[in-house]
Amino acid sequence: MGYPASDANLHKVASLAQRLFKLQPADHGRSSVFERELNAGEDGVEFGADLIFQPPSRFLVDSLLDNDDLLEGPPSSRHDGWHDLDHGYSNSTYHHAVVDRRKLSLEWLSNACDRIVKECASQLSRDELAMAICRVLNSDKPGEEIAGDLLDLVGVSAFEAVQDLMLHRKELVDAIHQGLLMLKSDKTASNTQLRMPSYGTQVTVQTESERQIDKLRRKEEKRYKRGAENRVEDDLSATNFSSLLRASERRSPIEDLFGHGQGPNSLAVTALPQGTLRKHFKGYEEVIIPPTPTAPMKPGEKLIEIQELDGFAQAAFRGYKSLNRIQSQIFQTTYYTNENILVCAPTGAGKTNIAMIAILHEIGQHFRDGYLHKDEFKIVYVAPMKALAAEVTSAFSHRLSPLNMTVRELTGDMQLSKNELEETQMIVTTPEKWDVITRKSSDMSLSMLVKLLIIDEVHLLNDERGAVIEALVARTLRQVESTQTMIRIVGLSATLPSYLEVAQFLRVNPETGLFFFDSSYRPVPLAQQYIGISEHNFVARNALLNEICYNKVVDSLRQGHQAMVFVHSRKDTAKTAEKLVELSRMNEDLELFKNETHPQFSLIKKEVQKSRNKDLIGFFESGVGIHHAGMLRSDRGLTERLFSDGLIKVLVCTATLAWGVNLPAHTVVIKGTQLYDPKAGGWRDLGMLDVMQIFGRAGRPQFDKSGEGIIITSHDKLAYYLRLLTSQLPIESQFISSLKDNLNAEVALGTVTNVKEACLWLGYTYLSVRMKLNPLAYGIGWDEVMADPSLSSKQRALVTEAARALDKAKMIRFDEKSGNFSCTELGRIASHFYIQYSSVETYNEMLRPHMNDSEVIDMIANSSEFENIQVREEEQNELEMLARTSCPLEVKGGPSNKHGKISILIQLYISRGSIDSFSLVSDAAYISASLARIVRALFEICLRRGWCEMTSFMLEYCKAVDRQIWPHQHPLRQFDKDLSADILRKLEERGADLDRLQEMQEKDIGALIRYAPGGKLVKQYLGYFPWVQLSAAVSPITRTVLKVDLLITPDFVWKDRFHGAAQRWWILVEDSENDHIYHSELFMLTKRMSRGEPQKLSFTIPIFEPHPPQYFIRAVSDSWLQSEAFYTISFQNLQLPEARTSHTELLDLRPLPVTSLGNRTYESLYNFSHFNPIQTQTFHVLYHTDNNVLLGAPTGSGKTISAELAILHLFNTQPDMKVIYIAPLKAIVRERMNDWRKRLVSQLGKQMVEMTGDHTPDLMALMSADIIISTPEKWDGISRNWHSRSYVTKVGLMILDEIHLLGADRGPILEVIVSRMRYISSQTERSVRFIGLSTALANAGDLADWLGVGETGLFNFKPSVRPVPLEVHIQGYPGKYYCPRMNSMNKPAYAAICTHSPTKPVLIFVSSRRQTRLTALDLIQYAASDEHPRQFLSMPEEVLQMILSQVTDQNLRHTLQFGIGLHHAGLNDKDRSLIEELFANNKIQVLVCTSTLAWGVNLPAHLVIIKGTEYYDGKAKRYVDFPITDILQMMGRAGRPQYDQHGKAVILVHEPKKSFYKKFLYEPFPVESSLKEQLHDHINAEIVSGTICHKEDALHYLTWTYFFRRLVVNPAYYGLEDTAPEILSSYLSRLVQDTFEDLEDSGCIKMNDDGVEPLMLGSIASQYYLSYMTVSMFGSNIGPDTSLEVFLHILSGASEFDELPVRHNEENYNEALSKNVPYMVDNNRLDDPHVKANLLFQAHFSQLELPISDYVTDLKSVLDQSIRIIQAMIDICANSGWLSSTITCMHLLQMVMQGLWYDKDSSLWMLPCMSSDLVSSLGKKGISSVQQLLDLPKANIQTVLEGFPASRISQDLQHFPRVQVKLKVQKSDTDGGTFSLNIKLAKMNSNRKTSRAFAPRFPKIKDEAWWLVLGNPSNSELYAVKRVSFSDRLVTHMELPSTPTNIEGMKLILLSDCYLGFEQEYSIKEL
Repeated sequence: MGYPASDANLHKVASLAQRLFKLQPADHGRSSVFERELNAGEDGVEFGADLIFQPPSRFLVDSLLDNDDLLEGPPSSRHDGWHDLDHGYSNSTYHHAVVDRRKLSLEWLSNACDRIVKECASQLSRDELAMAICRVLNSDKPGEEIAGDLLDLVGVSAFEAVQDLMLHRKELVDAIHQGLLMLKSDKTASNTQLRMPSYGTQVTVQTESERQIDKLRRKEEKRYKRGAENRVEDDLSATNFSSLLRASERRSPIEDLFGHGQGPNSLAVTALPQGTLRKHFKGYEEVIIPPTPTAPMKPGEKLIEIQELDGFAQAAFRGYKSLNRIQSQIFQTTYYTNENILVCAPTGAGKTNIAMIAILHEIGQHFRDGYLHKDEFKIVYVAPMKALAAEVTSAFSHRLSPLNMTVRELTGDMQLSKNELEETQMIVTTPEKWDVITRKSSDMSLSMLVKLLIIDEVHLLNDERGAVIEALVARTLRQVESTQTMIRIVGLSATLPSYLEVAQFLRVNPETGLFFFDSSYRPVPLAQQYIGISEHNFVARNALLNEICYNKVVDSLRQGHQAMVFVHSRKDTAKTAEKLVELSRMNEDLELFKNETHPQFSLIKKEVQKSRNKDLIGFFESGVGIHHAGMLRSDRGLTERLFSDGLIKVLVCTATLAWGVNLPAHTVVIKGTQLYDPKAGGWRDLGMLDVMQIFGRAGRPQFDKSGEGIIITSHDKLAYYLRLLTSQLPIESQFISSLKDNLNAEVALGTVTNVKEACLWLGYTYLSVRMKLNPLAYGIGWDEVMADPSLSSKQRALVTEAARALDKAKMIRFDEKSGNFSCTELGRIASHFYIQYSSVETYNEMLRPHMNDSEVIDMIANSSEFENIQVREEEQNELEMLARTSCPLEVKGGPSNKHGKISILIQLYISRGSIDSFSLVSDAAYISASLARIVRALFEICLRRGWCEMTSFMLEYCKAVDRQIWPHQHPLRQFDKDLSADILRKLEERGADLDRLQEMQEKDIGALIRYAPGGKLVKQYLGYFPWVQLSAAVSPITRTVLKVDLLITPDFVWKDRFHGAAQRWWILVEDSENDHIYHSELFMLTKRMSRGEPQKLSFTIPIFEPHPPQYFIRAVSDSWLQSEAFYTISFQNLQLPEARTSHTELLDLRPLPVTSLGNRTYESLYNFSHFNPIQTQTFHVLYHTDNNVLLGAPTGSGKTISAELAILHLFNTQPDMKVIYIAPLKAIVRERMNDWRKRLVSQLGKQMVEMTGDHTPDLMALMSADIIISTPEKWDGISRNWHSRSYVTKVGLMILDEIHLLGADRGPILEVIVSRMRYISSQTERSVRFIGLSTALANAGDLADWLGVGETGLFNFKPSVRPVPLEVHIQGYPGKYYCPRMNSMNKPAYAAICTHSPTKPVLIFVSSRRQTRLTALDLIQYAASDEHPRQFLSMPEEVLQMILSQVTDQNLRHTLQFGIGLHHAGLNDKDRSLIEELFANNKIQVLVCTSTLAWGVNLPAHLVIIKGTEYYDGKAKRYVDFPITDILQMMGRAGRPQYDQHGKAVILVHEPKKSFYKKFLYEPFPVESSLKEQLHDHINAEIVSGTICHKEDALHYLTWTYFFRRLVVNPAYYGLEDTAPEILSSYLSRLVQDTFEDLEDSGCIKMNDDGVEPLMLGSIASQYYLSYMTVSMFGSNIGPDTSLEVFLHILSGASEFDELPVRHNEENYNEALSKNVPYMVDNNRLDDPHVKANLLFQAHFSQLELPISDYVTDLKSVLDQSIRIIQAMIDICANSGWLSSTITCMHLLQMVMQGLWYDKDSSLWMLPCMSSDLVSSLGKKGISSVQQLLDLPKANIQTVLEGFPASRISQDLQHFPRVQVKLKVQKSDTDGGTFSLNIKLAKMNSNRKTSRAFAPRFPKIKDEAWWLVLGNPSNSELYAVKRVSFSDRLVTHMELPSTPTNIEGMKLILLSDCYLGFEQEYSIKEL
C-alpha cells in the first residue's frame, strides 16, 4: 500500500469485512463460500489476500474521507454489528478503542473544552477554544510542535487532556473534515442534484461523491493558490464551532446511499446472483450461475424504427426493421448531436450499429445539394485486431456501398497507396497503424480531414497495447484544441467498471454522452458455469480437464447446440481436438459429432480436401474444426464458414477468434485459464477482458433464448474468476511502459517542444486520469499525493526521466536548463518506422561503419521488436535443418540461441524457405511483418550518418527483404513470375551477369542456357530492367564548394506492371576514401519523365584539401536489386579558382555631420544629423571625386544614401548630364521612385522618369529628365540603338543597385548594359561614372576591374559590419515532401516569435502565396491555443473594423483581425500599401510575405523568419533553392536601425541543406557570370546596331564583359581546362563561331567571307526584345494566310512564355479550362507553360471565370508580354508582304486588348452596358458594330434602342474615337514616275480629349494607335504598312508601288490596334 500497516489497522479491516458480511442477505448456500474463503488463511494463503476492496475511489486523500467512515453506516446495521464485534477475535483493547472512537467526536472535544475552560479559567470561550484546538490539530506540523501549541493553548494543568487529544488526533481531524465536507456539500447540494442511474449502482454511488469531492478539490486548490498557508485552516477560520459540530454529527450523502443500494450486489464484494448453485465432485467443484433475465422495457422506452431515419441513412440499414434497445437509447445523442460518446455494453449488444449511426450522422453533414461531398471528410475506425479490422471492413463496405462510400482496411496485411487513401472515405485500421500514420507530419493532410474517430473495444486500455490508444486519443484531442476543428470521438467498450474515468479520458460529457448497460441488456442471457479443479497431480489434472471439457461439449451437442472450445496456444487446438475425438470414440458418442447427414456435406468435403492443412482435413471427418492465427487466411475463412453453416459442430480455437470474427455458438468452453506470455517469459492468468469477450460469443442472437459460458480453471483461481464477473476490477493505464516511444513520436511530430508541453500532453492521457484516482498502482505513495494533489510534479518527473533516456539514446536533444526538446534524425527515424526505444539503444551499440552480412542479420535479430520470441525444445531439429538448407549466412549462436533462431528465420524469409511446425510458422510470420521497416530504418540511420559502405549495404538488404531475393542471386530473379526457375538457375550457374547479358545476342543467350526460345525472353526482360545513365558537369564555385549538374537519362522500357507510376532512385555522392556521403537525395522518375529528355538535378558538394582522387555519384534504385549507375568525378585536372577575398576594414572614424555637404538645400534632404560609419568612410570618394566606385556592404547599411552623394556630386559639377539608376526588380524601382520623388524631385526641382514594364515614358520626358530609373531590360532595349538616341549618350552617372545579382538569371542583361555603356563612353569620349552597390562580395576585385573601379573606389566590407548586428539561427527540418515540411515549420516559427520577438515586429518569408495564407492561419491557431489569439494585434476594435472595411482580399481580412498581415503580388495595390503602413506603424506585429518583399519595400523588422529556402519552379516542375543573394536580402531585413540593438534571423531549411547555408551565410558568395547561356541574343543585338561587323568585333566585345574577367579566374566553371593565352583565345573564337552559326541557322544574321550582317528576323528580335529562338520559330511557322487559331498557337509557343509557372496540380485546372474553350490544345501536355498560356488567352477572349487567383496574375503577365510579341509577328508578316496574315495578326492584337473573339463576338460587346438581348435587337435593325452606332445621328439612337436608356449608351460611346479619313493621290516631284498617297486623319468627337485606349479588360494603360495598310485583298498582297498615333488630326503620306498594273484591287485599310470592328477600307482606283 505504500506505507506499513499497523496491527490495529489490520484488525480494523477485518472487523469491517465482518460487518460487510453481516450486511448481506442471509443465504446459507452462499455463506459457506465466504467462510471457506475466510478460513483459507490456515492453508498458507496470506490473510486478506482474497478480500477485494476498491482502493481507487475510496483511498483518495483529497476526498477527505477515510475508511473509518464505513463504520458510520446506517443506524440499524450499526447496531447489529456492534454486539457481535468480538466474533472470532478476542482482542478487547481493540474493541475498547473502537468503542471509544464512537465517543471521540467533536462532541467529546466540546465537552473536554468545557472542562478545561471551567478548570483553568481560560480567556477563551468553550467554542473559541475548541475552534483553536481544531486549527492546531489540523495543521501540517509534526507531532511535537502540535503538542507544544496545544499546551500553550490549554495551559500545563490540562496535560492529560492534551495527551488524549494527541492520541486521537487522527479521529478528531477526520471528524473536522467530515464536518467541513458536510458544510460544503450543503452549499453545493443546492445546485447539484444527485443523479442516480438505475444500473451499476455501486460504482455510480462512489463517483457521485467523487464529483462533489472534485468540485471541492478544485475550489480548495484555487483557494490554496491564493496564498493561504493551510487550506483547511482557511476553511476553519470561516466556520464557527457549533455549526461544525452539528455538521460532523450528520452522515455524508455517500453513506446514506451505502448499504441500501438497489439489488443484491450493491455492496457485498462476493455476493453472487440469486439462484447460484454449488456442487462438489471428486477432484473439482462447480458453481452454476443462472442467466440474468433481460431487463424489462421501461415505461416510455421505445425502439426506433428504421423509417424514422433520413433517406440516405435507411440504405445502410437495409433489412432491419428497427434498432435494438441499446441502439434506440443512444440514437438521439449519436444521430442528432456531435457529442463525443462512450458506450459500455455487453459483447454482442450490437455496438457495430452504434458506430454505423455515428457514421451516418457524419455523412449527413456532408450531404449537400443532393450529393455527398466525399473529399471533405474521413472516418477512421480503430479496431484492436487485424482479424476484427477485416471483418469490420467487409461489413461496412457492404452496407455503405449504396451511399457510394469507399471503405478500406489499412493494417499490416493491407497497405494503401497515397492515392487509395485519398479516395477512401472510411479507413478501418489497427491502433498501431493509425499511430504510425498520424506520427508523420507528411500525412498531416490526411489526419486534418478526419472528422470522426471510432475506437472499438476501448477496454483494451488495460492491455499492453492500451498505450497506443492513449497516444492516439491524446494526439486527436490536442489536434482538436489546436486547430479548433471538430473531431468526434466515439468509444465502444464492453461493460467496464471504471467507465466514468474512461469517459473523462475520451472527453465525454457524462450527462449526455455516457451510456452504460449492464449484463441484463445482453441480447441473449448468459448462463455461466465455473469449474475449479482441485486435483494436484499434473497428469491426473490434465486428464480431468479434458474429461470435463468433453462432458460439457457432449451435453451441449445432445441438446442440439454447437460448441466452441477456447484454448490458449495454437498447438493446443489440435491436441484438444484430437482428445475430443478420441474420447468420443471411447464413449461411442461419435455420432453426435458427425455431420454426414447435412445436405451439402459431399460438396464441401471436396473443397476441404483441397486445403494444405492436414489437421483441418482430418478433423473435418469427425465434425470438429480448429482455428488459430497461424493458419492461412483461406483455411481460417473456410473453417469459419463451415462452423456458421453447421457443418462443424465443435470448433476448437484460440482467443483471437473471439476478438476477430463474429462467430457465435450456444456453448462456449474456456479450457484452462493459464496462458503462456512470451513477454513475461512465463504463465499468466487469462484476463477479465478476454473472458468477457469469449463469453460474449456464447448465444446466437437470432436463434438462441440463452447462451452458456463455461470456464474450467484450477480451484485456487475459482474465486478470482467469480469475483471478476461480479465486481469487476477497474482498468488501469499501461502508458508508462511506452512513455519514451510516445514522447519521442510527439517530439518528432513537433507537437511537443518542451517539458511544459509534454506535461500538458500527458494530461490528455488515461494515465493522468487514473493516476489521481489510484496512485498506488503507479508507484506513487500517499505522501506524494498529499504534497501534490494534482500530481503535476509526478508528471514532470515522468516526462523528464523519459526525456533523459531519449537524450542518452540520441533520439532527442533535451536541454535540462530550459526544458526544451529538439528532435534528432535518429528520433525521427525511430518514430516514422515505429522502432522502439530499446531497439535504438541496441543499434547505437552494435551499428558500425563496416559490418559483414551475418553481423547485420545478427544485429537485426537483437532488436527488441523480437525479444518475445522463445526458443522451444521441439523446434530444434527443424531449425538445424533449416540452417543447413536455407541460410546462406553464418548463424551466430546457432539454432539453440534466441537470436540464432531469429536470424535463421530472417534468412529463411529472404530465401523463401518453407516451414513445417506451426509454432515456427507463427514466429516467422511475426518476424517478417516487422523486418522490412527495421531494415529501412537501419538504412536511413546509416544514410544520415553518411557511411557509404553501410548505406548501400543496408539498401541492398531493404530490397532483398522486399523482394525476398538475396543480393547475391541473379537480378533477373525479380521477374520470377515471368521467367521460369529453370532459366534463372542456369543463368546463375553460368555466372552470366547483367552486363554480359546486355552485350550478348538473343541466340547466344539461348545457347548459354541450352534453351533457344529462352534467349528472346531473357533479352525482353533485360529491356524492362531499370537502368539509368548518368552524366555530370562539375563547376567549382569556391575552393571548397563544387556545383554539380547531374543529368539522368532513363534507359529501359517502362512497363506499368513492373514499374508502377514512378520509380524511386537514391542519388548519392560519396567519397569512398573517407567513407563519407556528401549528398543524398531521393529522385522520383515518373513514367512521363522516362520518355522525355534527360532530367537535370543540381546540388552543391564540399571538397576538402588534400583532394581525394575522385568522388562517385551513384544512382541506386530504391526497389530493384543491382539496379544502379555510377559516374566518377575526377579531381586530377580540376582547376579551382584562386582564393582571394579582400575585405575593406571599417575604420574607426568620427561620424561626419550632414553639414559637410556644404549646401543647405542638400542638408535638408536628410532627417538625421550624422552619416553612419560606412557612409563616412566612402564620403570623400563619392562626393568630391569622379572616380568609379564599387561599394560592397551588407543589406541595411545605408548604401542608397551613398549613391545619392554621387548624384549630388553630378548635380554640382555637370548639371546638364543625366543620372541613370538601374535596379534589377520593378519593386526596387518603385521604392526608389517614391523615396526620391518626395526628396530629390520636390526639394531640388529635378525631373525624374521611371522605365519599367508598367511605365514607358515618351521621348520628351526622357529628353528632359535628370534622373532615369529603369530596369535592366528596359535600358538594354533603349540603349541598343544608342546611335540614334541622343539621350543615351547624355548619361553622366550610372548607378547599379544590387549588382551582385549579376550571377542570377537576369545577370547577363546587367552585364551587357554596363559593357555597352563603357563602350559608348570610350566611343564618344565622354566619361560615364559608374557606381556599383552590392552586398559583401567574395570576388570584388573582378567586379571592380570590369566596372573600371580603381584602388580608391573599391570598398568591400565584411558581412559583419551591419549597423545593427544580426544573430542567425539555422534550423533543419526533414521531410521529403515540400508541403508537409512547410507545415511542420509553422510551430517552430511560432515558437521563434515567442522566444525572440514576443512584442517587436516580425517578418516571415515564404515561397508562395498559398504558403502566406497557410502560415498565417497556423500562427493564428497556435496563438489561440496559447489563449492569446490577438497577441499580434495592437489597435482598438473600432479602428480595426474601419480598416477591415477597406480590405478587399478575403484571406487578408481574416488574418488582419489577429494582427497578422499577408503580402504578395496577388494583392491589389490598395491592400498592399495598407498592409505596409499598418506594419510600419506597429499596428500589426507579424507580416507573412513572399520573397519579393525583401527587395522591394524597405520594411525592416526585429525578427526575420525565412520559412523554407525553396520555391516551386514551374519550368523545371520541381522545387529549387532560392539564390543565396535572395536569402541574404531577406536576412538583411532583420534589425531596425532606429530601434533595435540587434536583429535576429531564423532560417528554417530542409535538413540536408543546413550545412550549405551555414557555410555561405557567413562567407561571401562569389559572383559568376551567366552571359554564356544568353550570348546569342546580345550578340544579335550588337550586330543589328552595327557594333559587331566581323568576328574580331565580337571577340573585342567579349573582352569588355564580366564573363571574360571570370573566365580567366575560374576557368573550370565555364568548362575551360587551362588559362594559357592560346587556349583562351581558341575557346572564345569557338564560342563566337558557334553563336554566329546558331544565329545564321535561325535566320537572324547572314555570314559572308569577312563579316556578318543582320537580316529581317534579327532586327525584329532586337527591336522588340525577343529571343532569337522565338523569331526563328515565327519565321518557320507563319505563312501567307495563317489562320487565327494557328496564330494563337504560334503566339503561345513563344519562348518568352517558358517561365510561365505551372504549379502543383494546375494541370487539373488546365484540363477543366480546355473543355470550355473553342480551340483544342494538346491534352498530353497540360503541364506545359505554353499550353497554359494558350488556355489563358482563350479564357481571356471567352471571358471565362479563372479557377484561382494565381491565374489572374498569370494572365496579366501573359497579356503584358504578348503585345510586343504580336507586334513582332505583324512586322514579320508585313515584311513578307502577306496581307491576310498581317490583318489576322492585327485582329489578334485587338482581341488581346478587348478580351473578345474577333470572329465570334460582336464588337458591340466592347460597350460595358451591353447585354445579349440588346445585341440581338440591334442585330435585327442591322447594326452589328460600334462603328455603326457612332455613325448614327443622336436622334436616331433612341428609336433604334427601343426602351433601353439612350443616355447609358451614349455615355459608353464617348470612350470610342470616330476617325475621318481624307485621301489624295499625288505625283511625287522628285523621280517622275512614282505616286504617293496623301492621307489626312481627324478625330470627330470634339468632346473626347484623351487618346488613351478604352480597354477595360487589359491590365495596363495603353495609347491608341492606328495602322494604315496598303494592299490588294484580291491577291492578298501587301505593299506598305504605317503605324501612326495622333490626338486630334494627322497628315501623312505613303508611297504607292511604282508598277501601276495592280491599281485595280488596291485598297487602303485603316485598322485600330485596340478596337474591334473599326476598319475602314478605301479603294485607290476611285481616286
